[in-house]
Amino acid sequence: MILCVMVALAHVALVFLHVAPTNVVSQRYRSQVDAWIYPLFEQNWRLFAPDPDSVNRTIFARTAHTTRNGSVQVSPWTSLTAVDRAAIRHNAFPSHTAQNLLRRSWTSYVELHGADDVSRSDRAEMMQQYLRNIAADRMADVIGKPFESIQLRVVTQPVTAPDAAGRDRRAASADAQTRLLPWWKVASDGK
Repeated sequence: MILCVMVALAHVALVFLHVAPTNVVSQRYRSQVDAWIYPLFEQNWRLFAPDPDSVNRTIFARTAHTTRNGSVQVSPWTSLTAVDRAAIRHNAFPSHTAQNLLRRSWTSYVELHGADDVSRSDRAEMMQQYLRNIAADRMADVIGKPFESIQLRVVTQPVTAPDAAGRDRRAASADAQTRLLPWWKVASDGK
């Protein structure tokens, strides 16, 4: 009981230091606060001032498995975004995780890596592992076979105005950008 109370108080204190204006204490213990907060307890003010996406992203994944004879089998691309949407569709109470986990992990990955996919900090490395683990878990559920590597492809399309003519919608789909990430190694159980 005492341990639970102590952990709860420590959690509240660390979250407070994370969201409070910058001060001497939060600056001194920034690394400890960040280690506790990211990626599971991240706080932001988007509830009060939402910043909706101006693009639609579709995240695809494929896996690679080396067979006993040494040949590499690569799976077809699977839309992880479509899997998430299917889990949400017709669900009266979809979980926040089902709605945002993949999208937010991708957004955080892009913020920390830019266009070159190179991790320049411990947090960037952690977000790469986080995104890789989410994708590997989803692919393990979809394909049901072991694999050693996973690769992501993200297609980004601008959101068109609701009253846009059909011609404008076709132009927006022509403006789609595709980003292909490098192959990432995963454990033999798909994680």
